[in-house]
Amino acid sequence: MTLTPPNFTQVYTVLAAVLLGWFFVALGMPLPFLFGALGSCLVLAVAKVPLQGFPLLSTISRTVLGVAIGTSFSAELFASFGALLPTLLLVPVYVILIAVCGGVYFHRLMGYDRTTAYYSAMPGALQDMVAFGQEAGANARTLSLVHATRLLLMVSFAPLILIHVYEVSLDNALGPPSASLPVYHNGLIVLIGIIGWQAAKQLKLFGASVIGPILVAIPLSLLGILSERPSQEAVTVSQFFIGLGVGINYHGITAKEIRKDIVATSGFVVLLLILATLFISITAWVSDVPDVQRFLSFWPSGQAEIAILSLAAGANVGVVVAHHLVRLVFIILGAPLLSRWWQHHS
Repeated sequence: MTLTPPNFTQVYTVLAAVLLGWFFVALGMPLPFLFGALGSCLVLAVAKVPLQGFPLLSTISRTVLGVAIGTSFSAELFASFGALLPTLLLVPVYVILIAVCGGVYFHRLMGYDRTTAYYSAMPGALQDMVAFGQEAGANARTLSLVHATRLLLMVSFAPLILIHVYEVSLDNALGPPSASLPVYHNGLIVLIGIIGWQAAKQLKLFGASVIGPILVAIPLSLLGILSERPSQEAVTVSQFFIGLGVGINYHGITAKEIRKDIVATSGFVVLLLILATLFISITAWVSDVPDVQRFLSFWPSGQAEIAILSLAAGANVGVVVAHHLVRLVFIILGAPLLSRWWQHHS
């Protein structure tokens, strides 16, 4: 990917997303630019308006969130991991249950082929599940729409639940203001993010744009070299381009895809809500982790989106992301193995 001058389609795609974002700011909505980007892409796509985003900027934005996550890991957090063990051990059980129940739903009820059904149900990152599924022979376009819709709906429901159920305000600063940081700080964050991303990419790690920066930022944070997370302005820009990167997957959506894939995913999200509620309740019996952190830890959304929500809620980002990293690692290592079982038993 290389930076090139924006074309007309990219300009109006971004302009529409920015305008909706500012409208959401005026309404006092949480994370307005994340939802502005997601919402505008969906509306434009349904209206048959061509869409085009900035993949490189979306990826760099994910690296910035990766650094923000990495700076949340402290010596105290690592010392407390023993207390997190009961909930961390429940994550693989949670993933398997979602994959099996979701796979049956997509295959038996919605008529998807076995491979596409399996990778549609697996609660992993959009890019990773599309890549895994395409390699296994699944329908990549269907996977893209299913996971984009899952992310959009789960990210949309989460703030409502946090505000109205947990009574959490989502107006916590996403980071320190740029004015309080050295001039070079945001540039350093981007540099660390890109280095981590490229290193993880060379190692062929899935989710490299987030995992790589996390792994580089953690030791820098523990050593006191990286004492502040990315600025509030940097995280705001990042949430915008992350939302754009998800929303752009609706480009070229057809009426048939809306009827089949969007409706099918909406039903799957109901199933996810039931399973998430079940496991969030179970974790209350086995752990002293605060309610909001347990909710965010078991909410089946993307790492970057969850990190933004955690920052806005004032939650311990390290605790939340530790659970999502376990989910990610388990899916990457276990998805191909579980897929073989699924093909023979579904």
